Amino acid sequence: MTVREAFLRVMRFQPTDRVPNWEMGCWGQAVQRWVDEGLPPEHADEGHFGNPYLGTDKRADLPVRLGPFPSLGGEVLEETDRHIVFRDDDGAVRKSLKEGTVRGCRLCMDQFISFAIETPRDFDQIKHHYDPASPERYPQDLQALAASVADRDYPLCPINSAGGFGLYSQARRILGTEATSYAWYDEPRAMHEMLDFFTDFLIETIRPVVAAIPCDYFNFWEDCCFRSSALLSPTVFREFLLPRYRRIIAFLAEYGIDIIWCDSDGCVSVLLPAFIEAGVTCTWPVEVVAGNDPLEIRRRYGHSIAMAGGIDKRALFGDKAAIRAEVMTKIPPLLEDGGFIPHIDGGPPPEIPYDNLLYYLELKADLLGAELPVPVRERRAREAVR
Repeated sequence: MTVREAFLRVMRFQPTDRVPNWEMGCWGQAVQRWVDEGLPPEHADEGHFGNPYLGTDKRADLPVRLGPFPSLGGEVLEETDRHIVFRDDDGAVRKSLKEGTVRGCRLCMDQFISFAIETPRDFDQIKHHYDPASPERYPQDLQALAASVADRDYPLCPINSAGGFGLYSQARRILGTEATSYAWYDEPRAMHEMLDFFTDFLIETIRPVVAAIPCDYFNFWEDCCFRSSALLSPTVFREFLLPRYRRIIAFLAEYGIDIIWCDSDGCVSVLLPAFIEAGVTCTWPVEVVAGNDPLEIRRRYGHSIAMAGGIDKRALFGDKAAIRAEVMTKIPPLLEDGGFIPHIDGGPPPEIPYDNLLYYLELKADLLGAELPVPVRERRAREAVR
């Protein structure tokens, strides 16, 4: 059974003889620590799309550009030895700490100073940057790309599966968190109009792609929660996002895409009933530090929603007993029930030692029946001939 076949069966709660072995993209600081501790540099990458050396499986996205075009920024406004102030492609002015940057990864979140617009009523000023007909949004030869992935053995998402598109996240990108939070109440008509526009924009942008290339799933990237709750209420979600999710999901269904992921760090539990009503079929990464418990989610919602993630990254900071307890408490019962792809509940951070990473991947691979990391295979081979 291929990874693609296994993914489709797991996500539909169907019997399977394997489960995809995935992890999220790692912090650059983590990758560098692992290189310093023994990971061969030629096998050092962020890992979201699979790393054969570490035994993780492949997945892929299509190169569709959903951001503003032309860019709303891309300019440096100020730079010192310690920080850089720049306007990003979405038009936000950000201050980034340069100290501690490793492999292009900042050590901390940027400070957001301003955004492309101040209220949703200003959206008309920039909406011409979101033209689905812009040829630059697509790969140069879509038919050649379609031919290259026709016989793939891995799952394919039509857009960036780790930060591509969401309705809440689109509003926040151009308004900021605070202005978005007020706008639901102060400017509801303008928010409805803006979200209608982005729904149309998404559908028309990806239509030629999903028509040419059969894809396996779609991911809404929202990051709409924080440690103890959500950044919007279930009531707001149901009024502003749910009907548009349903419209997008109905469009995707026309092209055979019925697996719908929603990506949000933070405490998603308060929004899960609304996610399910909207048609989301999988939540990830089920961040444990924010109060999400994959076992409790399964007890409460059953097979109404699948999960990916759910392994507390903090367990990998300590000793092997803590790692084993975390893995063995969660993975076996959820694998048995189906609808679960276990992985660390967020980008693995630099607090994880390389030996702990390998031990975790070894435990998980044994449970999944997956390929072992190369250094684990080599160690076991040495042990077998002693």
